[in-house]
Amino acid sequence: MYTLDRTEQFEQEIRKSRFRAIACPVDSEAEARARLAEVSDAAANHNCWAWRIGQAYRFNDDGEPSGTAGKPILQAIDGQALDRTLVVVTRWFGGILLGSGGLIRAYGGTAALCLRAAAKTEYVERVALTVSLGFSDLALVKARLGAAAGLVMDDETYHDTGARLSFRVPSEKAEEIGRLIVDLTSGRAEIDG
Repeated sequence: MYTLDRTEQFEQEIRKSRFRAIACPVDSEAEARARLAEVSDAAANHNCWAWRIGQAYRFNDDGEPSGTAGKPILQAIDGQALDRTLVVVTRWFGGILLGSGGLIRAYGGTAALCLRAAAKTEYVERVALTVSLGFSDLALVKARLGAAAGLVMDDETYHDTGARLSFRVPSEKAEEIGRLIVDLTSGRAEIDG
C-alpha cells in the first residue's frame, strides 16, 4: 500500500465541462471531512469524492446519477493501491450531457490521472510503544533504538530516576523491539503498548 506525500491537483476539460481533481493525504475520517469542506467549490455544479483509510471508505456522487462519480473515484484510489487518501473531483457543467458511461470515465479518469502524477510513499502501519527505564539503561537503549529501521520517536520525558520514551515502530517489528529492550535492560524497563 502507498499514501500520498502531499496534496496534488489535476484539471481537464471533457466536452465543455471542466473537471478538477484534488487528491489529499488524510489520517482519519474527521480529517477527510475537514479537507473535503476545504477543497470543495460551492460555485461548482458537483463536488464528488471518495476516500479510503485502511478498511474504511466512503464515496459520494453529489447529485450525479448513482454510481457514476464517487465509486469510479474510489476505484481509482484502489487501482493504485493507495491508503489514507481523499480525492475530490469538482465539475463545472459545460452544457453537454455525458451520459452514465461518460460520467464514469470522466470522474474515474480525472481522479486516476491526478493520482498517477502524485508523489507517493510506501505506507507502513506503525504501533505506539512507551518505555519507562532508568538512567543507567537510557544511553544504550536510545542508541539501539536509533538504529532500528522505521522507528519514529514521538516524545522523551525525564523524571527523578530515568526517562519515558514514546515512539512508533512498524507493526511487524513491535514484538522484536520489545524483546530487544527487555534484553538490553535485563527486564528493568517497563513497556506499554
